[in-house]
Amino acid sequence: MSEPSKTRAPHAERFDRQTRFAPLGPDGQARLARARVTLVGCGALGGVLAHTLVRAGVGRLVLVDRDVVETSNLPRQVLFDERHADQQAPKARAAAETLARIGGPTEVTPVVAHLDGRNLDELCGDADLVLDGTDNLPTRYLLNDFAVARGKPWVYAGVVGAEGLALAVLPGRGPCLRCVFPEPPPPGSLETCDTAGVILPAVGAIASLAAGLALRLLAGDLASFEPALLSLDAWDGRARTLAIERDPRCPCCGRGETPFLDAAPTRKPVVLCGRGAVQVVGVAAAPDLAALLTRVRAVAPDAQRAGDILRFSVDGHRLTVFRDGRALVEGTEDPDRARALYDRWVGA
Repeated sequence: MSEPSKTRAPHAERFDRQTRFAPLGPDGQARLARARVTLVGCGALGGVLAHTLVRAGVGRLVLVDRDVVETSNLPRQVLFDERHADQQAPKARAAAETLARIGGPTEVTPVVAHLDGRNLDELCGDADLVLDGTDNLPTRYLLNDFAVARGKPWVYAGVVGAEGLALAVLPGRGPCLRCVFPEPPPPGSLETCDTAGVILPAVGAIASLAAGLALRLLAGDLASFEPALLSLDAWDGRARTLAIERDPRCPCCGRGETPFLDAAPTRKPVVLCGRGAVQVVGVAAAPDLAALLTRVRAVAPDAQRAGDILRFSVDGHRLTVFRDGRALVEGTEDPDRARALYDRWVGA
């Protein structure tokens, strides 16, 4: 007769306490182990989400992030330390490095990239669930269009200051993001992390709510699930559940309009929230980083290449150039200035 420990499911002991939670149970845990999740953004919200899913035993987690770690991230982005900031490590890779130390069965795949219509299917197409760890509205509306068009569940989350929102979107069953917020607000009309700041307790609370929704969706506990907009203020201690219904006139899930998905990927420079930096995307072929390093060393003695990233300082700014042709231009929030620096030093 075999020993009981040898007849139990793999990792049964590791996940014993959470499988004792009846709504999850062994069957739900088995579904988590088979689940494929794409997390877009692994900074503040994304760090807590990734940490929770790996510890919960999700089968595969794809981390997509376009940015690098900086010192100002450390008070609220839990997967990074000072070493990552000193190295300006790509967030996706730094996050994967930290998560690897947890161990467990989760396969973590870091992707250093800017998510847009060109790589959306590749990165999210086979996911059972897409999670929002981003800090910008255009990507959220793009994810909503994609999820509704593909019938794929996703979880929205956002935090500014001490307040945050979370919403699980189940296409065909409940409201989508555009049922609640039909159009993105005009630029500058909302508070951002730049203007209002952000604190870790709010990030942690909202990300944990979003992670709880994600685990419930992945575990298949949907019989009594009622989509709602969850609102929380971590400073005042206020929490609300706002019942919302699908809007039959919604431009996305009601009328089937997906303008954010259908639009050609933009190459317009993007100011990064709270970074004092602008992302610029080249219009030509991806640069030859080895040749670029040789060319800029004469004017930028600090130029260094680490794999598929090249960094150098010039004209009072610091440029981080990626193999895919993107560059982060630090020291400015002027898109025109950033584009001019990119064109001059990297190439049009």
